[in-house]
Amino acid sequence: MSMFSKFHATKMKKSGTLPPIKTPTPEETLSILYALPEAILVVDKDDRIVYVNAAAEALFETGGSHMQGEPLSDFVPQDSPAYGLLGQCRHDHCRYSEHGVELDTPRTGPRNMTVQVAPVFDDARWVVLSMHEHSIAKKIGQQLSHRNVARSVTAMARLLAHEVKNPLSGIRGAAQLLEQNAEEEDRTLTRLICDEADRIVALVDRMEAFSDKPQLSRQPVNIHRVLEHVRRVAENGFAKGIRIVEMYDPSLPPVLGDRDQLIQVFLNLVKNAAEACMQEGGEIIISTNYQHGVRLAVPGVSANRQHLPLVVQIQDNGSGIPKELRQNLFDPFVTTKSSGSGLGLSLVAKIVDDHGGIIEFDCQPKKTIFRVMLPVA
Repeated sequence: MSMFSKFHATKMKKSGTLPPIKTPTPEETLSILYALPEAILVVDKDDRIVYVNAAAEALFETGGSHMQGEPLSDFVPQDSPAYGLLGQCRHDHCRYSEHGVELDTPRTGPRNMTVQVAPVFDDARWVVLSMHEHSIAKKIGQQLSHRNVARSVTAMARLLAHEVKNPLSGIRGAAQLLEQNAEEEDRTLTRLICDEADRIVALVDRMEAFSDKPQLSRQPVNIHRVLEHVRRVAENGFAKGIRIVEMYDPSLPPVLGDRDQLIQVFLNLVKNAAEACMQEGGEIIISTNYQHGVRLAVPGVSANRQHLPLVVQIQDNGSGIPKELRQNLFDPFVTTKSSGSGLGLSLVAKIVDDHGGIIEFDCQPKKTIFRVMLPVA
């Protein structure tokens, strides 16, 4: 008896007779391949596409039926290292991979990928090409960073409320006393002191919105009514002259949230989008969709994984976010506006965090997207 047979017999004695494992049918195998999270393309000896899965369709924003039979060069630039890997794979009949491959096309935008190739052993003419985006792990880090920002702003709000407002009251009171006996020329200075003290108090009052215990009145909310309200406010105010496109999934269930707070979130996001695309031809796309099977561990909300299937996207065709600000975009006092306080996106991150959701963004040339994921009621 071989070593494997002895091991198998011993295992059978310990665990009893195991039920036979059902081998997937060819149709089931294709369904598994189609559902893989990595972009998979199968190409023939002439680098023509013979198969793509769902992730590849999403990556190239093209349906599989339109990609099949087309040359790979229609989707991946001919100077890409992927072609060198394909050539090596065919020559050596081995698997190869390369990290840090830049993919930059009108369909995909700039992306940093890991590319892997492997021969199909049943048919030497075919090669499997898989593409995995590095930014997936980066986005997870961004999401955790945004949640930490919300918590750090909370601590800052407490500090400002307790340590700044009290001495400011004393400074303002002293300036008012001086004003009573001051000459007219000096009263200009005392009024300046009072005005600046009032301005700082107003800023601290805004910071107090980042309270440790959010006052949320959570109930089932129709997110489309929230977005419709935001659109009306925008069209009649800060977004006049900008085309607003709505792309809604009418079958969405209600959100579990606070209506007024959600309005504030999307008003801030739409206002930022409007200011980014004020030039002629500016366009904002507001869309909703339901993503199946997405569960995330949300710290501080529940010991279990939180289901966040409802997605709202705010997209604009403006100038985008400067690269130097992207890493700290949700930090307080970070802003591209000369007159901005840099608290808008911090407040957005805090409110989304209070709802148990997450926010992320993706910035490509002429295409900036803020994506908010929320729980359903």
